[in-house]
Amino acid sequence: MANVEFERVTKRFDGGGRAAVSDLSLDVADGELLVVLGPSGCGKTTALRMLAGLEEPDAGDIRIGGESVVGWEPKDRDIALVFQQYALYPHLSVRDNILYPLKVQRIGKTDRMERVRRVADLLGLGALLDRRPAQLSGGEQQRVALGRAIVRQPQAFLMDEPLSNLDAKLRTQTRTEIKGLQRQLGVTTFFVTHDQAEAMTLADRIAVMSAGELQQIGTPDQVYDHPANRFVAEFIGSPPMNLLPAERVGDAAIVAGGWRIPVPVGAASGASVTVGLRPEAIRLAETPAPDAQPAEVYLIEPLGSEVIVNVKLGDHLIRVRTKPEVRPEPGQTVYLAAEPGGVRLFDAATGEALLG
Repeated sequence: MANVEFERVTKRFDGGGRAAVSDLSLDVADGELLVVLGPSGCGKTTALRMLAGLEEPDAGDIRIGGESVVGWEPKDRDIALVFQQYALYPHLSVRDNILYPLKVQRIGKTDRMERVRRVADLLGLGALLDRRPAQLSGGEQQRVALGRAIVRQPQAFLMDEPLSNLDAKLRTQTRTEIKGLQRQLGVTTFFVTHDQAEAMTLADRIAVMSAGELQQIGTPDQVYDHPANRFVAEFIGSPPMNLLPAERVGDAAIVAGGWRIPVPVGAASGASVTVGLRPEAIRLAETPAPDAQPAEVYLIEPLGSEVIVNVKLGDHLIRVRTKPEVRPEPGQTVYLAAEPGGVRLFDAATGEALLG
């Protein structure tokens, strides 16, 4: 197994235009599962393709196991790829599709069959081994593609949204299996997705990208609890963080409607700021409370284990996560209070977090 490094990597596709990936530096530890997360067009797949050898960087270096692989052919990098597209051999059975890379490696027949059996059991493909790709659903084909990569036991797995064609139940099951297998094998994994639920549940660390640039890298808890800027705050979390323009007055930030929110001790100063509050960082009461801000209920979203209450405060809509039994009526006045430990501040002009 091996670590993976990007050192100031840049890639452009149109000569002098905006870079698809700009000055990217990442260090993926040996055995780590790094998820690269971001919206479409942010550069995450381009970064993966450069690591795989399918694209060459215009500047910078890429290393696997401490050795530069820039200019190397994909076959020489000892990596296994799973893309969103299945790329299965249509004339081969599921068994032979999974077996194929082991034949290329000249692995003995007994070992080949045992590896295929383990992977088929892991991915629920045991009953499908004699079928051909045309006889499989899209989700089944993606599982075969995943199995073909897993069976190789390479230095690194590169996965580009491999779960996107699975239904919700199977996606949840498969990502659990991927994480368990990755822990078992200890294979360095570079996993690209736009799905934050996948990122939060799978990753040892998450690298958040936007417009070709790395915005933040950290553990799931770090990027969720302490976003580096407004983009990360809005992109991570469902519902996303509430962001409210405010004026800094002493040790408080004053937001719409005159809501006075105490700011974190030691937070950097600035007259115009944006207050960030996760939905669970707001307490909602149906009766008046000291220092609580009145607001009007717009609608509620029952989700079984919790309720998202949407309230209007001036021109802003705020989402509050509450217990399932809390069901205020639309139009009802409720009272809001911010949890002191959940208040985040961002510079109104740059969007950067104002850290203490």
